[in-house]
Amino acid sequence: MPFLGEVFSSEVIKKTVLDPKGEDLGRVRDLVVVKGDPLPKVSALIIERRKKPFYLPWQDLNIFNKKIISSRIYAESLQPYEAREDDLLILRDILDKQIVDANGAKVVRVNDIKLEGYNDDAVLIAVDVGMRGILRRLGIERGGEDIARLFKKSLPFTLISWDYLQPLEPKLTEISLTIPRQMLSELHPADIADIISSVSQKEGASFFNNLDIETAAEALSELKPEMQADIISAMDTEKAADIIEEMEPDEAADVLSDLPTERAKEILEHIEKEEAEDIQELLGHEEDTAGGIMTTEFLGYPPDMTVAQAAELFKTEARETENVYYIYVVDKEEKLMGVVSLRELLIAENDCYLADIMETNLKTVAPGEDEMAAAEIISKYNLLALPVVDENGYLHGIITVDDIIDILLPPEAKRKRRKV
Repeated sequence: MPFLGEVFSSEVIKKTVLDPKGEDLGRVRDLVVVKGDPLPKVSALIIERRKKPFYLPWQDLNIFNKKIISSRIYAESLQPYEAREDDLLILRDILDKQIVDANGAKVVRVNDIKLEGYNDDAVLIAVDVGMRGILRRLGIERGGEDIARLFKKSLPFTLISWDYLQPLEPKLTEISLTIPRQMLSELHPADIADIISSVSQKEGASFFNNLDIETAAEALSELKPEMQADIISAMDTEKAADIIEEMEPDEAADVLSDLPTERAKEILEHIEKEEAEDIQELLGHEEDTAGGIMTTEFLGYPPDMTVAQAAELFKTEARETENVYYIYVVDKEEKLMGVVSLRELLIAENDCYLADIMETNLKTVAPGEDEMAAAEIISKYNLLALPVVDENGYLHGIITVDDIIDILLPPEAKRKRRKV
């Protein structure tokens, strides 16, 4: 068993490696990492001998710890090492790189890596993202402890378990785990957007590409327009279409309006016809109008549907609709007849028809009307959503109170929309 105890990568980098007779074989230049079960593991050392790199496989080690590293082989058995981009090296590819702390929803920098024995392997169990890691690499960790003690302070250990890390570098995804990805899907989309915005474009794109479709769609709407365009433009068309299709129609229209026209059309061609038509309709409205800020996702039921039938259908359809405040009663031609609040639906008798309980004194806004007019109506009548209805009575969409808040307190992702 070559590995004893635990050690930090900084404690072995540049350390002398001995041959079976105890003579100098070379110094550790780097460590090669491969995917392991359950954690990434060291597969070899890259040692420097007479200013040339050599490959020392893990199985050829006899002892490996912070005090001594010894080999089972002699110098003549060493194989020269040629640097390969496919290899994942601790010093070259992990140390000083940014990585996502999935537990704390933040980007951290890897200052050192903690290794620990597992069976006959050395596995990567944690990264040090604190001051200790920096001082340890400089060789003055103990001095830092002494200084902290003079001020009656302690030098904290800032270790993050590898289980909670999500790589940003494409190469590191080869040794990433599924646990962080599951945790990331539970983060608020705004937090994910903050993570993507705080790293380089390359790292942000790599991180985004590792999100599941639903999480990616939610996070995309929180990003700045230029970042949205960069990510979607560089993405495979099929995957880009899946993400756009998962978004609310109004948010999808915002993203597509920032793409080159040909790219936007290409993505629309890969989206289901009904979804694509909804997005195209929204792209046809001018920004700063009711039609420009509405969403085409709403629940519209016929007047002869009973309360019991509506409640049962609502349980299914509401799962796929982001904001559900009212049920809109429409005829066969999609003309708006009335509105039923969820409160009225819950307290009404099951055998009542929606026509019997709907509110017919409707407050509506025309698609071409100014968005501030819609805001005034929602504010005046304390509405949670406002129907967008044309001069012929057809219901085109709804404006939610969330849309009005975005007007008054615009997020970074809000922009002028152009037609595609």
